[in-house]
Formats: sequence, C-alpha cells, structure tokens
Amino acid sequence: MSGIWVVIEDRDGRVSRGSWEAVTAGQKLAALSGQSTNAAVLGAQTESLAAEVAAKALAKIVRIEHPLLAAYTADGFTLALQQLIAAEKPDYVIFPHTYQVRDYAPKLAARFGQVLIGDVTAIADGPLFTRQLMQGRLNGSYRHSGNGPCFVSVQAGAFRAAEAQPGAAAVSLFSPTIEPAQIRTRPSERFRDAAQTVDLGSAQLIVGVGRGIKDAANLPLVQELATALGAELGASRPICDNGWLPMERQIGSSGQTIAPRLYLALGISGAIQHLVGIKGSQCVVAVNKDPGAPIFEAADYGIAGDLMEVVPALTEAVKAARQ
Repeated sequence: MSGIWVVIEDRDGRVSRGSWEAVTAGQKLAALSGQSTNAAVLGAQTESLAAEVAAKALAKIVRIEHPLLAAYTADGFTLALQQLIAAEKPDYVIFPHTYQVRDYAPKLAARFGQVLIGDVTAIADGPLFTRQLMQGRLNGSYRHSGNGPCFVSVQAGAFRAAEAQPGAAAVSLFSPTIEPAQIRTRPSERFRDAAQTVDLGSAQLIVGVGRGIKDAANLPLVQELATALGAELGASRPICDNGWLPMERQIGSSGQTIAPRLYLALGISGAIQHLVGIKGSQCVVAVNKDPGAPIFEAADYGIAGDLMEVVPALTEAVKAARQ
C-alpha cells in the first residue's frame, strides 16, 4: 500500500480551494497514521496544475493525462483513477466534496468493493472520520474496515486551505488506457458554471441577510454594506424562498457551505440548517435584535440591535475607514 492520495480538482485552470482543503486533510491524516501524502491531477494537459500542487509538502504528484480527460465525464475520471489506484495501491483516497466528486466517486469506490465516506468534517486518531447527521444535529464517527482503499470526501470549510503545508514534490506522468467507446456520456458544462452563478464557497468576505430585513425593499441597505466591504451577499433560506434573492445566494445545509475570513450575519436567527453552512467561517459577526437568538452561540462578535439601525452605522464606519 502507498499511503494517502488526494485527488485535485481545478477551477478555471487553477487548483480549487476545496482541493487545498483536501490536501490539508490528507496531511493531517498522514500525521496521524505516519504515512505519506501524494496527489493526482487529471486532464488532457496538466503541467501547470501539477506545478501549482508541487509547491506543497507532498511525497509525489502524478499527472493523469489522456485526451479523453480534457472535459470531465464520470466514465473517464472513474476509469483513469481506477487504473492509478490499482497501480499505486493507496490506503486512503481523499477528495473535495464537490458536485463532481459526488457524481463519480461512489462509482469509483464501488469498483473496489468499498463505499465513499462522504462530507467528512473531522479526522481523529484511529483514524476516525466524522460526518454530520440530521442536518448537523448529530455527529457520526466512521472507521474503515476491509482490505481495499478507504475513499473519503471532505466537507467544504472543514479543513483550512491555508494550512496546507508548503514544500516541494516530484512530478511524474501516468497515461491511463481509455477507449472512446468507454465514455458513455457526452461532456457538458460543469454544474453551476453559468456566468450568473455566485460561488459563495470561494468568497472571503460575505454579508448574509435574514428575515430581520423585514421587506425586500430594504435589501439595498444590506447591499450597500456588502459593496463597501467588497463582500458577496448571501441569505438565509426564508429570503430565497420568498424570492427576494436568487437561490444561488442561499447559505446553509440546503444551499451553499461557506468558509470566509469574515461572515456578517444580519437579522439571521441561526437555525441549525444555517449554522451547518457557516461553521467553516473564521470569524462570525452577528446582528440580531433578539439577544437570545441561536446565531450568537456561533458568533465571535455580536450586536444585539435592530439591523435597520446598525447596518447604516456600519456602512458609514466602513466608508470612513477606507477614505
């Protein structure tokens, strides 16, 4: 067996933030198990992506290249990784928990008679992999058993991308055998890759708004603060359900999971479904007129007040600080 392998995804030709988080998870697992961490990148031309990954503390990096991997297909990625895993015989294979991974990783795991331990939020000695159950109300711990590789995907924000340790890794090439007839689906655009799509998962500053805004006509008040901060605008589910903001801006277990440096929660009570989506935030500042609102339990800083009064004051203070 050859330790831990992290499968890297790209976003617009660069390593995705989720992949760096998966590298951090792999390095943590390596520290617990005393094994090496390696990485694999897939595509038709992977030189620049591999060079980016090579700046991290990894034992080696493999470029899995084939013309039929130029665009993502579940068949192509499964076949390519199946051949690499058969050759390298890893103990653990780690993925970022993305729409793409959810599409093909269970199929890949099944090829080896295994299951995917998906959406992992923590790794402890054992190793034990923690997942959330019942929309974050409970945690479950899982231990891999059997002789095959253990397949794991890590939840966005659960591990810090910035904590991926730097280093220098050797890069090699692996050429899988893939026939055109084995690709049974036509490549299509990546999920949620439209021009209007908002990727809150990659945003470093986010202003979230909840029912405390009272009316859609008051949203410009919050947008002005977000613009002053240079932040993305997000929302709790009721705001999106009402059609006040598009569903792509919803934060929570049924929306996007975020991990910004700063999350400013305005008029959000803090339902468990929302708290699950923001737990990766480095700093949470909450504004709510109810001092007993659950959001304050997750906040690093809190203001018990009406956002209709607090937000204009914050906006002016931000603008003054930037002058």
